[in-house]
Amino acid sequence: MISLRLIPFPSGTGLPEGCENVSSIPSLDLFFKFFDVVPRLREQFDWVLRELLPDCVVTDAFPWTYDAAAELGIPRLVFHGTSFFSLCLNDSVLRYRPLESLPADAEALVIPGLPHRIEMLRSQLPGVELEEFFAQFRVSDSKSYGVVVNSFYELEPDYARHYREVVGRRAWHIGPVALCNSDTNADESARGYEDAVGRDDCLKWLDSKSAGSVLYVCFGSVSDFTAAQLREMALGLEASSHPFVWVVRSDRWVPEGGFEERVRGRGLIIRGWAPQMLILNHASVRGFMTHCGWNSILEAVSAGLPLVTWPLFAEQFYNERLVVDVLGIGVSVGMKEYTAYPEERGLVEAETIKNAAEEVMGSGEEAQERRRRARELGETARRAVGKGGSSYKDMSNLIEELMEKKSAVQAQTPPTI
Repeated sequence: MISLRLIPFPSGTGLPEGCENVSSIPSLDLFFKFFDVVPRLREQFDWVLRELLPDCVVTDAFPWTYDAAAELGIPRLVFHGTSFFSLCLNDSVLRYRPLESLPADAEALVIPGLPHRIEMLRSQLPGVELEEFFAQFRVSDSKSYGVVVNSFYELEPDYARHYREVVGRRAWHIGPVALCNSDTNADESARGYEDAVGRDDCLKWLDSKSAGSVLYVCFGSVSDFTAAQLREMALGLEASSHPFVWVVRSDRWVPEGGFEERVRGRGLIIRGWAPQMLILNHASVRGFMTHCGWNSILEAVSAGLPLVTWPLFAEQFYNERLVVDVLGIGVSVGMKEYTAYPEERGLVEAETIKNAAEEVMGSGEEAQERRRRARELGETARRAVGKGGSSYKDMSNLIEELMEKKSAVQAQTPPTI
């Protein structure tokens, strides 16, 4: 049985009314303000823990959640919502501080201490203002019972081992969790989108396209772009030879000049939310242009699709290196600047966007090899969450370990009289 306990978001915080998650923040200037406010949930969180006294608690990386659980002797598991690969890269950057020894005129560096040679631009790494933010998470992680990771062993085996053996964290891979919404559950899970995006119309449009002909374009709910960049996207997609579905934020749609009329029938524009899992798993879809958020990457991998990578901030540049350099299932548009502020990014021109799309969607030898690897990973992902698969076993091992821990604690507790 699953039940919900809702914790009210703190009021009087200086944030606008209804601003209770990252995607609802109206301005990037309020981004860090939001994270300053979140710890005020501690009192309500404590109250729920004391009422329920769970066998364990799974939380985000916020350090105060560890403190709350530790005071009650409850094992705390951290769920970062990202890959082993990015967790390992982040650890290496904090551990070795490669930027400190990098010559001032050097643009690129190799991240030290990793199983593969991973080269990145200086401009693609998070700034020093985020180091303290990540360092707090690192300390809290080290004191916690362990980490659960939305990944599967076969996707990044070198980094699953590295995280456990070198970084030194107890970790369980339990993904891809998106596959719980596959097959018979997919239709039911998508019903919530129907009114917002015309789900049935979207699927009918996809049904009308040839198998393996459509490029899906979506950058998540938080990413933002300048009007100039949106126009370049529109021109690039229009110039490509493939049908496309483009999901845009409803508050940022800009391209004019008859764009929608010119691509009518070949391009479908969705404003707001879209049934992403259904789209990615549709037979007509061949590739995915993405901001490299981990959920989106895993959903593409689960669907067996190659990617056009366009990272913006957070751990997205790390994820791009996994997709392009390690897994070999992606083509980069060449984004260089790590920033959540769209006006600080260089402009990716229409020709570059078109060329990246053609590389992923094309029929050349490299494109076919990318698709072959992506299909194999998709099949492996489904086996991982199936009975006896690697994620199925790891989840079972975690539950068994927690049950044994509970039994041991109960055995040591004297009976009450």
